[in-house]
Amino acid sequence: MRITPIEKEDKTGRIITLRNAEISDAENLITYMKITSFETPFLLREPDEFHLTSEQEECFIQNTIDNPRELMLLATADGCHIGNCSLSGAGPFKRYQHRCQIAIALYQKYWGCGIGQMMLSTILSVARELGYEQAELEVAANNTSAVALYKKLGFQTYGTFPDNMKYADGSYTDMLWMMKKLI
Repeated sequence: MRITPIEKEDKTGRIITLRNAEISDAENLITYMKITSFETPFLLREPDEFHLTSEQEECFIQNTIDNPRELMLLATADGCHIGNCSLSGAGPFKRYQHRCQIAIALYQKYWGCGIGQMMLSTILSVARELGYEQAELEVAANNTSAVALYKKLGFQTYGTFPDNMKYADGSYTDMLWMMKKLI
């Protein structure tokens, strides 16, 4: 789906533009995914596991634009991509049509500026407008800042996946399954 761009001010006074991803963003999104996987242990992939081509990313973006119940929301500052937040259905079946999944990431230098909350609030508003009844996400249990933000926005923890991710150094982290009712 497409949305009208939104401009908001972050905690530092910087103007942040929230807009949907476009085909022309494919290369920037690939670079972003590679860099953010180096910056944080909280994402699902190791840095060397990202292998999407520009054509595959362009196809993914176009499919998201064409789907009236999905959104890839980009955050930009001074015209540069700084993060994104996605909204997608929980599955293709009628029994899942009331559920949506949310994912978010930002370049590390933009953490703590209120941009994540800005993106999530926008995505949750869109989800409500689309008729979703609950929003769901998974988060690394040791990502305390993200967990605190999700709780602030009304998400609750409904389950834990023990040892869900195993890092290259042999350590593990649990994942929390969190959900927010939208109605």
